[in-house]
Amino acid sequence: MVLPWFTLLLASLTWVLGEWPGERTLPTLLLAYAPPLLWVGATLPALLWTHGHGKGRRVAWAALLVATWGAGALHLRPQAEGALRVVTFNVLGGQRATPIQLGRALAALNADVILLQESRFATPEGRALLTAALPGYRAEHAAEVTTLTRLPLLDVQVWPLPANRREVLLTRLSWQGRPLGVVNAHLGTVQVSSVLTGDLERVRRTRDARDQQVRLLRDIAAQSPGLLLLGGDLNTPPRGRTYRELRTAFGPDAHDQAGRGPGWTFPPLLLRIDHVMGRGLTPRSARVLPWALSDHRPLLVTFDR
Repeated sequence: MVLPWFTLLLASLTWVLGEWPGERTLPTLLLAYAPPLLWVGATLPALLWTHGHGKGRRVAWAALLVATWGAGALHLRPQAEGALRVVTFNVLGGQRATPIQLGRALAALNADVILLQESRFATPEGRALLTAALPGYRAEHAAEVTTLTRLPLLDVQVWPLPANRREVLLTRLSWQGRPLGVVNAHLGTVQVSSVLTGDLERVRRTRDARDQQVRLLRDIAAQSPGLLLLGGDLNTPPRGRTYRELRTAFGPDAHDQAGRGPGWTFPPLLLRIDHVMGRGLTPRSARVLPWALSDHRPLLVTFDR
């Protein structure tokens, strides 16, 4: 019975330490950013042990349930269509699809707002070709992010992303007669893989850079009254201090409120790192689309007021 109880304790501690201390220490940072299936896989030895010994099964199954829940795989929210359609998609600079192919695929989604990251294409005319494939949309650019919308545009602001060459793009739109702020961001990656080479300084440096970037987003949110959206490749798993701070500033994560399943937007590592959060809006549906046009998958979200 020791193994099942130890596994349940380990699964619980993994979730608690990754969720609450999170990025504050390197060990808990690794727990927060670890691929979630590692949590689930760690419970399988206990399940196999109980199968052979005939005892401790409830404890082992409880450990699996805790690990699966902590990995975010138990979202079973009801789906409905909302009035506002928003999609975010890291398009990998068009390495797996031409701008025209991307534009035609995005046009079929009938979205009111499209947030793209890594949208600086290999050829200078790439962005123009993309926009041409999306008739009725107006495009605004900042470094490698692009926001396309068919809603009336009120204002545009751009901020340099700290410790990075990217920029944050804020478009203020008019939706149902009210101003709507839309923040498009592509945050830097915390280089947790550098632990494998022993370069802990790089992990700390990229973590501290991330902290600066999140502070900028919090400041933008504080200066933006009313309805507000944050969307993009945030390179942040759905747990930990950074994720909580973003939700506090911009409102609930749409997938948490209206998604189903794990919502993996980065299939190579089975991670959910692309998010849409909304303040003053009610998510009705959140779906990860099974496209192969990038190393990421697009996230389509609908909202009501």
